[in-house]
Amino acid sequence: MTYRLHDSLGYRLSRVARIQERRLDLGLRRIGLTRTTWCVLLAVGNEGLSQPSDIAEFIGIDRTATSRALRQMEADDLIARAAGDKDGRTRRVRLTEEGKARLEAGTPIAEDNAHRLAERLGAEDVMLLKDRLDKLIAGEPLLPKL
Repeated sequence: MTYRLHDSLGYRLSRVARIQERRLDLGLRRIGLTRTTWCVLLAVGNEGLSQPSDIAEFIGIDRTATSRALRQMEADDLIARAAGDKDGRTRRVRLTEEGKARLEAGTPIAEDNAHRLAERLGAEDVMLLKDRLDKLIAGEPLLPKL
């Protein structure tokens, strides 16, 4: 039997993800964000996460990438980090006014991107696809070990 790349589910999932990610990247770039910085803004601003480890888990990236993103975002005045406990080891992240403004500016971009993908299917198919994708995700680690 011959493996056919374009017939595989994984290829199709990857292709759709790349299309959506690329379109989002282009939109976010106009307001000075990347997908990672956008996801950090969402994690902190919309989800109320303040611990770097929680942010990393929410986004699905490792702690090193999260630390790098947080450092750059702090330099760009999108977030502020402060000691979160008495001994100063735990760091808490919060959005700055500029971070809040970028979150607000990025929301219509992300919503439009999601709408452009979903409108091809219709509401019922979107719900069905989300259900099926949730089944594929269930029980899988967020960051599989290589």
